Amino acid sequence: MLHYKLGKAAARPDAILLRFRRYANLSVLPTPPAEFGHDNLVKQPLGMLGNDQYGNCVWAGSAHETMLLNASAGKVVTFTDDGVLSDYSAVTGFVKTDPSTDNGTDMQQAAAYRQTTGVVDAAGNRHKIGAYLAIAVGDLDAHLSAAYLFDCVGIGILFPSTAEAQFDAGQPWDVVPGMTTEGGHYIPGVARRGGLWIIETWGREQPMTDAFLRQQNDESIAYVSDEQLTGGVSLEGFDYEQLSHDLEQIRKAA
Repeated sequence: MLHYKLGKAAARPDAILLRFRRYANLSVLPTPPAEFGHDNLVKQPLGMLGNDQYGNCVWAGSAHETMLLNASAGKVVTFTDDGVLSDYSAVTGFVKTDPSTDNGTDMQQAAAYRQTTGVVDAAGNRHKIGAYLAIAVGDLDAHLSAAYLFDCVGIGILFPSTAEAQFDAGQPWDVVPGMTTEGGHYIPGVARRGGLWIIETWGREQPMTDAFLRQQNDESIAYVSDEQLTGGVSLEGFDYEQLSHDLEQIRKAA
């Protein structure tokens, strides 16, 4: 039995309509350098944000991503356990006093909530995303590009018990022959160093190999900010205009 909590619901491959590679021309976009990441800008502790007791990894990860995105913009944003758990409750019906309701979160449903409502910080402010795009499972180049362009990428994995032992030992998550899945887990990919991914989980950073990502990844999401969609710095090779058009068509059809 795992000592840490997971909490990502089973992947639904076609749940997200918009695909990252529809808008991202990787042959034109800036090539991610060997090392990148702005995670060092987050000076406050990441915190467990409830994921030590409950299966709210998607929401703890969302808070960590929001902390990073704001730090990159020169802003300090913090989160509380109660606030993060309130978003978990709003989407899934989770109730602290009823363990039968602690069933994790669908990544698409969480992303939709982040787009329409936003996650709540310690000051009661809500932070929204502009759009969310599916990244093909195991597509390393797309994952790297999304993490480099947008500061982070939301990665869903099938979590093996061997990764818990590696986490405790301070070792990178890597493929171990015969490892078995314990459940789904959500991890923000925030940096690249020494040929390894740097992800955030359970209140700290954790290295991860490309082989582990390719084998254990079952869904991932690139997040585009409102600022990038509405007049922020555009990137040659990323079609913001087409993305904005497609989002408008989805809103009209809703």
